[in-house]
Amino acid sequence: MYYERILEQTIAKTSRTFPVVLVTGPHQVGKTTLLTKMAAPDRTVVSLDNPTIRGLAKEDPGLFLQRYKPPVLIDEVQYAPELFVYIKMYVDEHKNNGDFWLTGSQAFHMMENVTESLAGRVGIVRLSGLSNAEVQQTFHGKFVVDMEHLMRRREESMAMDARDIFQRIYRGSMPRLYEDPEIDLEQYYESYIDTYVTRDIKELTKVADEMLFLNFVRAVAARTASNVNYTELADEMEISSVTAKQWLSLLVTSGLVLLIQPYSNNALHRSIC
Repeated sequence: MYYERILEQTIAKTSRTFPVVLVTGPHQVGKTTLLTKMAAPDRTVVSLDNPTIRGLAKEDPGLFLQRYKPPVLIDEVQYAPELFVYIKMYVDEHKNNGDFWLTGSQAFHMMENVTESLAGRVGIVRLSGLSNAEVQQTFHGKFVVDMEHLMRRREESMAMDARDIFQRIYRGSMPRLYEDPEIDLEQYYESYIDTYVTRDIKELTKVADEMLFLNFVRAVAARTASNVNYTELADEMEISSVTAKQWLSLLVTSGLVLLIQPYSNNALHRSIC
């Protein structure tokens, strides 16, 4: 089952505006599924998860682009940052909007390469897990602070009691969990942490103590919906405040944690709090 995503219109508009579209976000939120569904029949789809294809992209990016000519969808582009310079040269020569659709999950170094090589040429769209409206397949357009509009949204949305809300929170937002309701949640998330987060964090940031980092993830999860206190978190984990801040930043960048700034009527206060 495919869940229609609200960002489809945004991606289509971005593709008409920029030569390169990069859809980024955590693993398994549906980036490849979304773009594959949106792709026209003439768009080549290639994944750098394939070691042979990845080797070609890294060792001979020019030959890679000759073999997989635009329009093309390149999945997991972070595995071959060597491509970015060649994509830039191709874009500057041909100047066709929508030639390259890219997906990437490891945002740490990839975004640095993108901003350096494709500045002004790439539109970046961040995809998260399924929203409540996407799960229910009830779309209301852009959010508007208007009482009439809000009342109409309320009437069209499916009613949820407290139990339904907590079940939705417990299940999470990964599309796979709604495509197959029989999946064991505990096993799924344990595998997710082990296969994706641990691997990506270890590869990209060289965390020395893997078990300590996993315990840090658990400690952060236990503080959901509470104020961030780096000193308290560091003392509990027996690490420095600097390390706690760095590790939490990694979890934010990887999409596992969302930091919500305190509300204020003053825009400057919201920025600096």
